[in-house]
Amino acid sequence: MRVLVVEDELRLATNIVAGLREAGFAVDHAIDGIEGLAYAEQGLFDVILLDLMLPRRDGKSVLQAIRNKGVHSPVLILTAQEGKTSVIDLLNLGADDYLAKPFDLGELIARVKALIRRSKGTSSPLLRVVDLSIDTVRQTVTRGKKSIDLSPTEYRILEYLAHRPRAVVSKKELLEHLYDYDWEHHSNVIEAHISNLRRKLTLPGAEPIIETLRHRGYRLYAEGEL
Repeated sequence: MRVLVVEDELRLATNIVAGLREAGFAVDHAIDGIEGLAYAEQGLFDVILLDLMLPRRDGKSVLQAIRNKGVHSPVLILTAQEGKTSVIDLLNLGADDYLAKPFDLGELIARVKALIRRSKGTSSPLLRVVDLSIDTVRQTVTRGKKSIDLSPTEYRILEYLAHRPRAVVSKKELLEHLYDYDWEHHSNVIEAHISNLRRKLTLPGAEPIIETLRHRGYRLYAEGEL
């Protein structure tokens, strides 16, 4: 999944970005409110982490602008302000959650994962499609009783598809949600990872669980529904 971090405190931002990337997220970083809004209004992010005290444009104003532009990405506010009134105001403006500074990086990552699950319509960290099970906390995959060993990128692609079972996901959408702007977008890398995923997930005598739709994209589907 792809996360935007809008934070001007560079040491904190560096730690957040490193922690999120280690947890398997693609991360973009903006250092002020104007840059953060420019990133956010593209609508490509699964979660936005937004500091309140930003240069050039404050976080509250950025939050208002994001929602006014129809961007529905979950927003987690990072704030040193713990007043009840300010928290209520932020939630009423469209924030989904907040975390008071200083905070534990593990808690931040857990909240990001919870926001993603909620936005995809599931509350459980365990995703199931037919006999395929994905534990989004441990990042493990099993099909039937067989444990499937995936590379980090293969896992990220599968988890993204599993959040949208039976939906057609284009190659462009996968690139936008799995990689940050610093990565060179070569579309054939998606095809290679999908090919490996299909091979690893196909059990003897079973249909492939990932379908390729020519010129449209990919779909994770239930066996026998086609």
